[in-house]
This record gives sequence, structure tokens and C-alpha cells, in this order.
Amino acid sequence: MDPSTGRIDMGLLNTGVGTHQRKLRADLGKEVVAMLDGPAGRKGMKWNDALATINEQSSISVDAAEFSEVLRMLETEGVLKMIGEKDRRVIKRINVD
Repeated sequence: MDPSTGRIDMGLLNTGVGTHQRKLRADLGKEVVAMLDGPAGRKGMKWNDALATINEQSSISVDAAEFSEVLRMLETEGVLKMIGEKDRRVIKRINVD
């Protein structure tokens, strides 16, 4: 059940992710893309630095698992590329001409 509307959230039943959570992930994805389009992200950003920057900007704390899920979603969409493993991961924006 969606607490804001009081209605049954079919997306939550079908996918395990509710409407509110999908909206938060989409908003986080937009912020990540904006950050990578800015001067700090031109050459790519370390994963840990990107998470720290997002948490500094956000009024709600973003955990590493949620951040990873959003990055995987953006990588699947072809928006960015993650290079490396674990602590040495770098996030790079894929240029779309």
C-alpha cells in the first residue's frame, strides 16, 4: 500500500519497488548525471567521491546500495560507464552527440 495515497501500489507488488522509491531513484539519477556534466565530472569521478558529493547535496542520506542501484540503472540506459572494481571504481559520462 502506498502511504501517501492509501492505494495499493501495483508496481510494488509486481517489481518489489514502489512508485515513491522509483521516483526517488529517478531524481537521484538526474542529480548524478548533472554532477557528471558539471566541471567536477568532466574526466570522471571516483565512486566514493560521487557518493560523498551526493550526500553533501541531499537532505536525505543516500546509502551505498541505493547509489549502486541507480548507477547500474544509468549504465544499462547507456548514460554512464563504471570502470574498475570496488574502491577504485570510476564513473564516466558517455557523451551523446
